[in-house]
Amino acid sequence: MGDMNFSLTTFNKTGKLLQIEYALNRVQQGKMSLGIKATNGVVLVTDKKVSTTLVDDKELVKMQNITPSTGFVYSGMGPDFRVLTRNARKAAQKYYLTYREVQPVAEVVRESALVMQEYTQSGGVRPFGVSCLAAGYDDAGPQLFQIDPSGAAFGWKATAIGKNYINAKNFLERRYNEDMELDDAVHIALLTMRESFEGEMTEFNIEVGIVTADKVFRVLSPAEVRDYLDEAN
Repeated sequence: MGDMNFSLTTFNKTGKLLQIEYALNRVQQGKMSLGIKATNGVVLVTDKKVSTTLVDDKELVKMQNITPSTGFVYSGMGPDFRVLTRNARKAAQKYYLTYREVQPVAEVVRESALVMQEYTQSGGVRPFGVSCLAAGYDDAGPQLFQIDPSGAAFGWKATAIGKNYINAKNFLERRYNEDMELDDAVHIALLTMRESFEGEMTEFNIEVGIVTADKVFRVLSPAEVRDYLDEAN
C-alpha cells in the first residue's frame, strides 16, 4: 500500500495524476479493440471472447451507436462504458433538438472527452476505467478518434486499445496504407486482431462495425463476419 496514491485531484511531485495511470492500466487489461480509417469508411473490430461457455455471447455487445453515423467501442470496464454511452446519446439528442441535424463526429467525441475529463478533477468520483474508439462519417468524411480516461481525444488513421495494443499498433504501422478502401481495411483489421488473439477467432467471439459514405454506422452480422474471415484466410 505504501506505493499507492489515492489522491485524484492532486498532482504528485513528478507532475502525474496517478489515478489516471491506474485507470489506463485497467484499460490495458481489457479485451483489445482496434480501428482503421479507409478512404471510404471506417472499421472497428473488438475481441468479445467470454471466459466460460456458459455465458450467452449473443447478449454481449461491445459496440454502440451514439448517432446514426457514429459508433463507439471500448476496452476496459463495460459498466463505465454504459455510462459514457448514455451521456453521449443524451448530448447527441439535445444537439439534434437544437439544430435539427445529426451531431458531427468531432462534436460527439468532444462531449464524451469532456465528461471523462471532469471525472479527473472532481471530488468523490474516480476516472473512467475505459478507453473508447469512435468511428463516424459526416461532411468532413470518415473519422476515427480515441478517447482516454484523462479526457484526451485524438484523431487516428489506425489505432488499437486494450490488451496487447502495442503489438497491434506495430502491426498496423507495417500494414497501413492511406489509399486503402474499406474492404482492405476490414481484412487488415482482422489480421491484426488475429496476431494476438488467444484461441480460434470466429464470427461469434469478435465484433465488427463499419461506417461508410451512406453515413450509417452498423455492426456486421455473424454471417458477414464469417465471409470476411474466410476471405482473410
